[in-house]
Amino acid sequence: MKHITRTVWVLSLVSLFTDVASEMLYPIMPIYLKTIGFSIVLIGILEGVAEATAGLSKGYFGKLSDNTGKRVPFVQLGYTLSALSKPMMAIFSYPLWIFFSRTIDRFGKGIRTGARDAILSDEATPETKGKIFGLHRAMDTFGAVLGPLFALLYLYFNPEHYKTLFYIAFAPGSLAVLSSFYLKDKNKGQPKPREKTTFFSFLRYWKTSPKNYRKVVGGLLAFALFNSSDIFLLLKAKQSGLNDTQVIGVYIFYNLVYALFAFPTGILADKIGLKKIFVLGLVLFAIVYFGMGLSSNIYVIAGLFFLYGIYAAATEGISKAWISNITNKEDVATAIGTYSGFQSIGTMLASSLAGLIWYQFGASATFILTGITTILIILYFLFFIRIKTKQHQ
Repeated sequence: MKHITRTVWVLSLVSLFTDVASEMLYPIMPIYLKTIGFSIVLIGILEGVAEATAGLSKGYFGKLSDNTGKRVPFVQLGYTLSALSKPMMAIFSYPLWIFFSRTIDRFGKGIRTGARDAILSDEATPETKGKIFGLHRAMDTFGAVLGPLFALLYLYFNPEHYKTLFYIAFAPGSLAVLSSFYLKDKNKGQPKPREKTTFFSFLRYWKTSPKNYRKVVGGLLAFALFNSSDIFLLLKAKQSGLNDTQVIGVYIFYNLVYALFAFPTGILADKIGLKKIFVLGLVLFAIVYFGMGLSSNIYVIAGLFFLYGIYAAATEGISKAWISNITNKEDVATAIGTYSGFQSIGTMLASSLAGLIWYQFGASATFILTGITTILIILYFLFFIRIKTKQHQ
């Protein structure tokens, strides 16, 4: 396809294989954790801590990638750690080991994210960012369709045998690592040797970043503070009467919708504007959360997961494409890493808070509160973000 380079295809395949491995486990994760003694509160804390670890490392390694002028080594190391973490979660079921293994997985994501997204940005122009990031999200999410399908097939013949899946997931994870060796850095010999990179040095970027970056990312982070882990949506589906197989099935359905809509949504965003598509995604998100809070009908739940898939297609890749267009080209990994770092801290707080609210007041209160705050964030984007975005070359 036009404007899609070999590097973009390789990165997309690497992400596909990784998501096959990760998403094979994701829908059964809350079920598995409950079988080994995790409460709903502890599940929320686990996901929050894991995401916070990923976030802080995204900022640091994004900054380090920009300073060294290297991208590919960060991508390769990050995917390697994520692959190794899969069998680790099955070796022991002690809570501390589970926390360690899950954190290693997210740490790997933190290492690779900024560098990977900077590569994607370099392979696009400001006018094709939506398309490039959309294709990558589509391929990535297609892995999230194949993974749960395999898990569904496996559990059909081996009910409740969750641990073996963690070992099986190592295979596609390894394919992702091997595929990453087809990547090569283009911008060799362009480091910034005079700038020392400490673990929290990426935080300084917030002060020096373009004003429009701070305005856009400020709104994105406000949303992250109330956007808890998707695990809570799966728990709501389970609570509404779906069995384990049906929970995995509805998760596959959501990812299929996401994968199918991500690329065309990216193309549309390039034509009518990244902001318009992103705000539309937030509207769908609010509808989904209000629906989850007010209904337990399994058919309504299925319809909401359809809308949730479109929401994801309209926001996940679009937000990164948007950020890459409002920052200097040489700072893209830092810009995305800084945003992702703060976003993951927000996710940690959101997941922990969602678990506590669910425990104290029930599922409905959790979802309705999120829906209300999302409406406020939509108004912010509509009335306070008006500046035309274009990447500084």
